[in-house]
Amino acid sequence: MIYRIFTFVSMLEDKNTSRTQLSDLGEFGLIDHLTKHFNVTQNSTKYAIGDDAAVLDLEENKCLLTTDLLVEGVHFDLSYVPLKHLGYKAVMVNLSDVYAMNATATQITVSIAVSNRFPLEALEELYAGIKTAADIYKVDLVGGDTTSSTTGLLISITAVGQAKAEDIVYRNGAKENDLLVVTGDLGAAYLGLQVLEREKEVYKVNPNSQPDLEQYSYLIERQLKPEARKDISSLLKALDVKPTSMIDISDGLSSEIMHLCDRSNVGAHLYENKIPLDPTVIATCEEFNLNSTTVALNGGEDYELLFTIPQDDYPKIKANPNLTIIGHITDKGQGAALITRANEKIALQAQGWNPIKENN
Repeated sequence: MIYRIFTFVSMLEDKNTSRTQLSDLGEFGLIDHLTKHFNVTQNSTKYAIGDDAAVLDLEENKCLLTTDLLVEGVHFDLSYVPLKHLGYKAVMVNLSDVYAMNATATQITVSIAVSNRFPLEALEELYAGIKTAADIYKVDLVGGDTTSSTTGLLISITAVGQAKAEDIVYRNGAKENDLLVVTGDLGAAYLGLQVLEREKEVYKVNPNSQPDLEQYSYLIERQLKPEARKDISSLLKALDVKPTSMIDISDGLSSEIMHLCDRSNVGAHLYENKIPLDPTVIATCEEFNLNSTTVALNGGEDYELLFTIPQDDYPKIKANPNLTIIGHITDKGQGAALITRANEKIALQAQGWNPIKENN
C-alpha cells in the first residue's frame, strides 16, 4: 500500500479538473446529492433523511450519544490527508466513543461547514469515505446539516448507540487490584503523523517530489484510516468478561489512564515493559530519535480501548492476542504511575492532545 499525498492541493490547482460549484445545487440539493447512496441497515432507524428530524425506535435499550468536531488546520491537514480518508476517520472518531461504553453504534449524523474553495467533487470524496465507514460498521446516516465557512472545512459527526442498561461500562467503575488491559498496539498513529509532516516539508522544497512511503504503510494507515474497536464488545461477551471501567485511547495512554483513575477515585501502576508496540513503531522511533515509551504514552489517536477487569477474569483473557495486561489498579494514594524497566516509579502526566491548549 502506497499513499499518494498532497492530492488535494493538486485538485485545487489543476485547471483541467472538473469542478461543480456548490451554489449550483443549493443546500437541499447538495444534501440530496451527497446522501442518495446511503442505505438503512438498522431496525431502530424508522425514518432517516428527508424530514425535520430522524425517527429512531430503540425499544428497551438505552440510547448513547457522542459528538466530535474536526476543524481544518487544527485536527487535519488537507495537504496530505485524502478527503476520502478524512470522511472515514471522522466516523471512526465517534464510533470509538460508543464502543468505549460497551455499546453498539447504530446511527450517525454528519454536519459540515465548507468554504467556496471546495467543489462538489471534493465533497463527493469526503462522503465516499463516510459511506465506506457506514457500510463496514453497519451504521445509518440519519441527518445532519451543511453551511458555508470562511475558514476551510469543519466536520461535526454525532454517533448514536444503544445497549442494555446492565451492559453499559462507564469510566468510574475501576476497583483496587483490577487489571489494566489495552487492545491492539500503541504509538503508530502519532508516528504516521510525524512521517507525513516530514514529507510535507520536503514537498514544500520540491513540489515535484512524491515520497515512497511503503515502509511506513502501517503507521500512515493508523493515522489516516484508523479502525474503531467494534469487535471488542462481542469478544469480551464471548469470554464472559465485563469490564469494570473503559475508555478509548484518543488523547494518549497516560491521559486516558489518568481519566479512569480520576473518575474511579483510584490510582494505577502501568508497567513500561508491558506496553504493546509494533516493530515498525520501535524502528521508526529509532529513526526519528524518539523514545517509544513516550510516543505510546502521549501520541494519541490510536483509538484502541483501555479497560479494567477483576483479577478473577485473568484466566479468561491471558492468552488472547487482541488483549494485553499492562498494569493494575491501586489505591488512590499511590497515584497513577509508570513502573519503568529499571523498576523506577514515575508519576504519569497528561501530555497528550489537548484541544483547547495553544500550539498543539
